[in-house]
This record gives sequence, structure tokens and C-alpha cells, in this order.
Amino acid sequence: MGKIQAGIIPVTPFQQNCTILFDGESKEGVVVDPGGDVATIVQVVQENGLTLKEIWLTHGHIDHAGGADELREVLHIPVIGPHEADRPLLENLELQAKRFGVEMAVRNVVPDRWLNEGDTVSFGNHVFEIFHCPGHAPGHVIYVNREQAFAHLGDVLFNSSIGRTDLPGGDHATLLASIRDKVLPLGDEMGFICGHGPGSRIGDERRNNPFLKGL
Repeated sequence: MGKIQAGIIPVTPFQQNCTILFDGESKEGVVVDPGGDVATIVQVVQENGLTLKEIWLTHGHIDHAGGADELREVLHIPVIGPHEADRPLLENLELQAKRFGVEMAVRNVVPDRWLNEGDTVSFGNHVFEIFHCPGHAPGHVIYVNREQAFAHLGDVLFNSSIGRTDLPGGDHATLLASIRDKVLPLGDEMGFICGHGPGSRIGDERRNNPFLKGL
């Protein structure tokens, strides 16, 4: 097996980082947070000769999960995650879209498997640990591969910022606790992709991110 490769497809009016993670040799992989623009995602998968095994969700907001049910139907693969605390969000994705007033194809979705702290998921021989990191959303999870010092943090931590906490189910103190207790201990060398914008390394955020001062 080869190393983990990542391709990012900005989707939806929110420019969310739909991420395809795959093995560089076998081309087996997963798609993380297919928020929408499913036809574009499928086209990228086919053009690059990838075989997707699963759909992984970090949390239940429309820009991350709005296209998951459609993609599951098209590719005949299961939806995995997030934590079941996000069930109310996922069962009301269509209502979320109306509230935000966005013109995008959105379907409610119930995952084939919920994830809990300490679970693992994988593709190829790449194993990812699951950490439950609420605060941006109640059921938010992150995916961590220690062997290659790589994580997908969704909307928990960004390059120079953190996730919003003004949406339903958000809580600022809870998010900071998740970052302090779950993310920062992963180590300064851990690189990450996030839900919006460029990725970073945890050490760089520990030193430079203004939202992390005092953690």
C-alpha cells in the first residue's frame, strides 16, 4: 500500500472542502463531507480511477452532509459518521437549506453507522481513530491517522481560526474544550485538512492561532 493522498473539491455556495482521501497505490479511498455538487464529485472520482469505499461525515451541517444521501445512492457505498448527537441535524438537512435560503440540492440522511469516541475506520491499510469533538456541532467527529501524522478536523479547527459556535447546537466553551483536550494533544507535527480554507499543522496553530491563546 502507498501513502495517503488527498484531493479537495470546493462544493456548495459555502465553498466547503469536500475531501477525497485515497491510497496512492491501490486508489482505494473515501470521500469526506460531500456537501453537494455530487455530479462534480463523481466526475473527479471517475477521471482519477478511484474506488471509493465509504462516505465519512464529520458533522451534520448542510455544507458537509447535504449531498451524502445522493452520493450513497449513486455509488452504492455506506455513509459513516458522525456521532449520533447530530441525528437531529441530519434528519433536517432540507429544513436547514430553507432556513439558510440556499439554492442547492439537499437531502436528509441517516448514516449506515454512527461513530463514537475510540472507534476506528479505514481504507486500504490506513486506519483512522475517531474523536468526538463537540462545540461546532453536538455530534462532530474528527478522523486521525497517527502513522502518517494526518487528520481531518472538519470545522473544529481552521488555519488561524476555529469553527463557528453561533449555529444551533454550537457552544464556544465546549469547542475550546474539544480543541484543548482532543486536538492539541495529537502533537505539533500533526498536519490537518479542515472544512474550509487551507490546512495547517497543529503546532503552527498552537503558536499562531489567536483563538487558542490560553489553552
